[in-house]
Amino acid sequence: MFIAIIHGIVLAFGLILPLGAQNVFVFQQGALQPRFYRVLPVIVTAALCDTFLITLAVIGVSVVVLTIPILQVGLFIIGFFFLLYMGWSVWNTSSTSGDQEKLELMPARKQIVFACSVSLLNPHAILDTIGVIGTNSLQYSGAEKLAFTIACIIVSWLWFIGLALLGKMLGKLDTNGKWMNRINKASAVMIWLVALYIAYQLIV
Repeated sequence: MFIAIIHGIVLAFGLILPLGAQNVFVFQQGALQPRFYRVLPVIVTAALCDTFLITLAVIGVSVVVLTIPILQVGLFIIGFFFLLYMGWSVWNTSSTSGDQEKLELMPARKQIVFACSVSLLNPHAILDTIGVIGTNSLQYSGAEKLAFTIACIIVSWLWFIGLALLGKMLGKLDTNGKWMNRINKASAVMIWLVALYIAYQLIV
């Protein structure tokens, strides 16, 4: 069981560490929200979405996505347009005090909806979860599979909490928003590159 836990921890970290739309959004909210409790809806939503995807992958329900080509194509098309929009949104986000005041007024419901979008409309995140975590879980059964699954889920929750805290620390240090604006631009470019890669996969 210990091996299954370590395997789950290492695998989950390997999948979640690359900077993607979901991580960018959680980090941004941590940096821009005036109080940490204001970013909790984003943290909880992102973590619950990951928990949902991991659970589906482990029990084998989500494998249908890999066996029906039209679902994969549909998922990639939706993901492509969503990432284009996400990149545009991140690029135009400013960390000046005026924009922060506007962000403070954003209802938790809107934060939850957007967090769901960046979590569930990212085809690479879904396919990684299905193809990697789901496949790796096949070698375990019973208590070992449960331990593997819980380890993956715990890593996801701790990662989003830590990412939001890191964003909060940067937000306090970057009082004029200069560094956050640079991070936003770099993040937007990275998201657009992922969108272009998805488009390439659809063409070839």
